[in-house]
Amino acid sequence: MRPCLRALLGQLRMFTDRRIERHQLPYFLKVFNSVTDKPIGFLGNVSADGLMLISQLPMMVGVDFDLRLKIPASDGCQQVIDLTACCLWCHEDETPHHYDAGFSLQRAPPEYGQLVEALTQYFSFQPMPASA
Repeated sequence: MRPCLRALLGQLRMFTDRRIERHQLPYFLKVFNSVTDKPIGFLGNVSADGLMLISQLPMMVGVDFDLRLKIPASDGCQQVIDLTACCLWCHEDETPHHYDAGFSLQRAPPEYGQLVEALTQYFSFQPMPASA
């Protein structure tokens, strides 16, 4: 695991019977177009095989997007994760003038899996050690 991911301490399903648990994020992480490096929205949630993007513009459904995540770390370094993902759905968010879009990852690098694992560990309830 890379140091930046350590410092941060599936495919999105449109069915009601979700097979992969998703994890909500407490603050928004920017998502960029990896070709232009321009921000296109914020990461809403993640799973092993997909993600939800929150943006001010609707995304085209059925289109592949080249996405980039820039993971900040406390030491000032930045982990860049480039992804190719297909937009499966898009609808208006509860927030006016914002849209939610679900993406299925086409080619996810190992770093993305490490990010999902780090977030899963961070947001999971861990048993407290027994006191003496």
